[in-house]
Amino acid sequence: MTGFDLSAILTNPEFISMLLHGIEMTFIIAIGSWLLAMTLAILLLALRFSPGRFGNAFVAGYVSYHRNVPTLVQLMLWYFGIFTLLPDWLTYWLASHNAEAIFAIIGLGLCQAAYFSEDLRSGLRSVSPGQMEAARALGHGYLSAMRFVMMPQGVRNALPPLINHSVSLFKNSSLGVVIGASELTHAVKEIENLSFRTFEIYLIGTVLYLFFSLVIMAGGAYVTMRADPATRVRA
Repeated sequence: MTGFDLSAILTNPEFISMLLHGIEMTFIIAIGSWLLAMTLAILLLALRFSPGRFGNAFVAGYVSYHRNVPTLVQLMLWYFGIFTLLPDWLTYWLASHNAEAIFAIIGLGLCQAAYFSEDLRSGLRSVSPGQMEAARALGHGYLSAMRFVMMPQGVRNALPPLINHSVSLFKNSSLGVVIGASELTHAVKEIENLSFRTFEIYLIGTVLYLFFSLVIMAGGAYVTMRADPATRVRA
């Protein structure tokens, strides 16, 4: 086909339905992997600050692995490797419950947990040790001091890198296409195969990723602003 014609995509109900489904799956993968990553990051942070050496060594190894192995390779390992080693009953269950999206969430969540944990650790280390001493002097136990004094300040300090990595996580959801997850990039490729409008559909996909990434960044900027005590005082 010749000529530039966005309407060939935007006026086709089938293509619009495919795009909407792709957007829905993209957010399911992104939100699911974010929740998994943040949960694991908090557990990794607790291990990092545990008194024993094993916890610190385990977290250091975990972070090193996920930082140095490409996310794409990790997703392929989970879906094309580990998936085949599971018991038959579990394989059948996963296959009937969108295994591609599930493994995309697992792979991305495990990988991003390494980055989130380091963001939280750097934010916590930026809090003055005197804060912990003051909390203990006021009668707080270790867990209570961490929960009510240290962690709120640490999370606030870690917000900028956490937001940046959250945007990266959203964009990395597109890697799910290599294992067959029906997210936005998968929908774009399917529409391109059906319409032969390569430039138009990839332009639409690019604009959609840009729009949603900017929305996430704007939301993160708002949260950061509201979390700043000086901003709250001025407000």
